[in-house]
Amino acid sequence: MTNDPTVLVVAKAPEPGLVKTRVAATVGDDAAAQLAAAALLDTLETVAALGWPVVVALTGELGDAVRTDEITRALSGVRVVSQRGDGLGARLAHAHADADGGHGVVQVGMDTPQLTVRDYLDAGAEVRRGSRVIGPAVDGGWWLLGLPDPGEAAVLADVEMSVDDTAEHTERALGDVERLRTVRDMDTWADALDIADGIPLSRVAAVVQSLRVNS
Repeated sequence: MTNDPTVLVVAKAPEPGLVKTRVAATVGDDAAAQLAAAALLDTLETVAALGWPVVVALTGELGDAVRTDEITRALSGVRVVSQRGDGLGARLAHAHADADGGHGVVQVGMDTPQLTVRDYLDAGAEVRRGSRVIGPAVDGGWWLLGLPDPGEAAVLADVEMSVDDTAEHTERALGDVERLRTVRDMDTWADALDIADGIPLSRVAAVVQSLRVNS
């Protein structure tokens, strides 16, 4: 459909020592990077199934990452832009502007590989109706932000990110916002175990199983 919103995936190259540091505290830098790569690949596979335009806002060096070849292949069919701006909120605001294709933006990260096509369709339906939509996370943040007017993401520059009331402050900054279901981000090893159990055929589950066997 010509009025499909753009899916914006905000991602970080899975370089050991630079990603999933809270997971790494339990399983080590290399294992944490493998989990991050698996989560990104699972996320890209799901969004590709939508058939919507996809933009990946990337930071970090893919050449120093794990599973570089797989990630490069997965990115070959999407538009990749570099993250820009000081602070996460500003980078998100710029990413929305860079991804804007005229029909709204549905933004996710790479920490929720358990999302389904239905989650994206629900968000897209709200955006098409002209509604802002947010997916709240268990930790008080959010896992999805959908905006009919991506220019409204400019308010994110003034929202404190990665705190236990980020979703609340984001909603207040934007005004009327529709809510989706609450899900868990993959921030810790316990989160990874819980998420993997729910998506047993995923790349994330395969990495978790490998780490369990080798631990």
